[in-house]
Amino acid sequence: MNLYLISFLRLIRWQNLLIVVFTQYLAKVFLVGPAFHWKYHLLDQNQFFITLSTVLIAAAGYIINDYFDVKIDLINKPDEVIIGRVIKRRWAIIIHQTLNVLGVLIGFAVSIKVLIVNFIAVTCLWFYAERFKRLAFVGNFLVAALTGASLLVMAVYYPGSDLLINIYAVFAFGITLIREVIKDMEDVPGDKKYGCRTLPIIWGIPKTKRFVYFLLAGFILIVLSIGWELNNERVMTIFLLLGIPVMWLIYKLYRADRKSHYSFLSRFCKIIMILGICSMIVI
Repeated sequence: MNLYLISFLRLIRWQNLLIVVFTQYLAKVFLVGPAFHWKYHLLDQNQFFITLSTVLIAAAGYIINDYFDVKIDLINKPDEVIIGRVIKRRWAIIIHQTLNVLGVLIGFAVSIKVLIVNFIAVTCLWFYAERFKRLAFVGNFLVAALTGASLLVMAVYYPGSDLLINIYAVFAFGITLIREVIKDMEDVPGDKKYGCRTLPIIWGIPKTKRFVYFLLAGFILIVLSIGWELNNERVMTIFLLLGIPVMWLIYKLYRADRKSHYSFLSRFCKIIMILGICSMIVI
């Protein structure tokens, strides 16, 4: 039983789901606010249901992603394959569908707007795993957009705080997009064998790196532009400071030339994401 539970938690990426919970509640307390009513925000029933529905749909997305990627993962990360080894493929689909239905229904219990966002997310996650992941950049863009959607659903439900929430949604989108392209550089062997048309396979590593530099520059400019429009000095200062680890990322990416380097950079992107999320506390 312990083996099945541990494997299931690994399958749904429980650490990533905790980040989703942490992100949404930080946004509720510090962006929607006011922060001194933090007890109310933590006990808010609607916020609980928004977060629960987001987590269920994200967990279902991780399951269906691994379901379609078993053969590729047997090459890229054989020790991490769960579906077909510990959890049967039929049960993986059943659990995936159950989580999706629950996520959509819980979103509907909150509002029709949350229902629409959740339904779009469910649909996109399926097509991403089944088809778009194997297409150059389309899959990267889609998974980044879905990451931003975990905050976008907050902006939809709390329209009075939408500008501040949206700047963090753009931040989450940008860092995730960059991380996904770097992960493609890490996963070239398995992706190439099974016909995936990722950017590193089509363009090669050097050209893909230049594209990532372009994405990073555009991402920084967009975030700072939004901060300027908000006329918020704290936002500008925070994202200027986040430019320090981003510059270090660029330097390490320039020197990267093996799988372990790209794996480290992928994890470092997640650290930048967490630092950005934590900055909500001082907004």
